[in-house]
Amino acid sequence: MNEENTEGFNSGESVEDDEFDFVGAYADTDTSVDAESLPENTALSAITCAFLGIGGGGGKIAKAFLDQGFNKTILVNTTVKDQPDGVDAPHFLLVPGADGVGKDVELGKKLLEENSTLVEDAVRSRLGAPDWIFVLAGGGGGTGSACHVLHDTLSRHLKSVSASGKVVYVVSKPSAQELLNSTIEKNYQSLMNDVSSHPHIVIDNERQLQLLRNKVGMLNLYPVANKNFAQLLTQFFKLAATHTDIQTFDSKDLEKCLSTDGRIVIGSTIVRDTARRDLGAAVLQGCIAASPCPPPSGPRSEAGALILVPTSAMAEDPRVSKNMEAAFSYVGGRTNTLFSGVYIKERMPGLIALCLLAG
Repeated sequence: MNEENTEGFNSGESVEDDEFDFVGAYADTDTSVDAESLPENTALSAITCAFLGIGGGGGKIAKAFLDQGFNKTILVNTTVKDQPDGVDAPHFLLVPGADGVGKDVELGKKLLEENSTLVEDAVRSRLGAPDWIFVLAGGGGGTGSACHVLHDTLSRHLKSVSASGKVVYVVSKPSAQELLNSTIEKNYQSLMNDVSSHPHIVIDNERQLQLLRNKVGMLNLYPVANKNFAQLLTQFFKLAATHTDIQTFDSKDLEKCLSTDGRIVIGSTIVRDTARRDLGAAVLQGCIAASPCPPPSGPRSEAGALILVPTSAMAEDPRVSKNMEAAFSYVGGRTNTLFSGVYIKERMPGLIALCLLAG
């Protein structure tokens, strides 16, 4: 190399034979961040995800994930009156054309379809490039029950950013008393028909009422229920991003479960007697009984995950370890594919189990 070229390359410097002219081309690329982009998620997660709360009920669930640190969250509604307290303007998108839709699903679909470009622009500019978009909706309202009309728009965005994931729906099922209203029941069934072929989670409000009754007052019932559900789902995301020396439930395992079409059931439980021989049955039945989701509809799921969180003393006990292995076999016998993980945590009240059944 000539002597004048031994001092390195400076901006605007001529390079012999244009051998490195590509450097300037790449260096000049605009790397500025979109001014409308929401802050990055602070919640620990093995997957890059964003949340879209549609309608009043969906917006309240979305706020629970926003409070967990999932800053890539937008609440979409046809009225500002349903905007939860404490949600800043950048996280809210008003769909013009009506001040609410009065539980009219057809009107909700019409408004969302007419404004799908507005939603797509907000998703692109604010959410960036997530691999997964979770659409949260109340199954009894008009706007939330119309959310599936945005499916092609959201799927197109994921494809445009080369995402590895899908659109996953989270639908709240109205309580038994609410379902006595024929309009609410019709809206819920309409939404379930729309999302049934996609990955989706159903939150059963009636089950949540039963689980939280006598624990919280009416004013805090749904905020606490939404918070508990957000923490439960977030725990799967977190543990899949956490190191363990025993048995890892990793990001690919999580993605396999979330990408399985059909309904997903998630639940958790505490087993204090880890010496019991029927630990597998206790874990599975406990997770289903304490789940905010309706029980699985069939005897076998397409994919599943069982994550056990023992203390180090439990993990070092040969008898408990044998029972935990039996628990994996028991749950695995009820899924076509089971993914598992074991994570040591101290000062636990018992053996913590998290279970996911998909498809």
